[in-house]
Amino acid sequence: MSEEKKSEVTQEVPEEETKTPKEEKKAKKKNKNAEKLEELEKALADEKDKRLRLAAEYENYRKRTSAEKLNIYNDATAKAVEQLLPVADSLDMALATMKDAPEEFKKGFELVRAQLATSLEKLKVEPFCEVGDDFDPNLHNAVAKIESEDFEENKISAVFQKGYKIGDKIIRHAMVQVANCD
Repeated sequence: MSEEKKSEVTQEVPEEETKTPKEEKKAKKKNKNAEKLEELEKALADEKDKRLRLAAEYENYRKRTSAEKLNIYNDATAKAVEQLLPVADSLDMALATMKDAPEEFKKGFELVRAQLATSLEKLKVEPFCEVGDDFDPNLHNAVAKIESEDFEENKISAVFQKGYKIGDKIIRHAMVQVANCD
């Protein structure tokens, strides 16, 4: 090859690499804008994430305080009702032993007992435990046991004292006799 051709070959630069200063400025500006856009998008995503976390935190706080308020109410109600339960027990015993009493006395006791039951119901206090129910050590306090053919295994054969609860909170366990338990 001649010298002339070699110099032409070496001087030829592909068009892609050759840029005018104006084009280079535009390319740099475009890169800066792209970087700035990425930074802004990342900042926006971070802020959005913070806002979502804050909203979730607030919702959890609201639910937790609501549940705490309900528990405080239930605890206060349970303590007050616990003081009234001996009265309910006395009324039940009086009604059970009034065989020879005049009808007016029986009716009066029944009305008072019904009023107390209505008041407890308004407070969402529920009595539990009947003869024939399954024995549950979480709800019942077994004070006696008997062997009897009249009842299945681990059934309540007698209720000495009713149990009371508010929702899932036990105010007082029922005092019972259990049949055919080990």
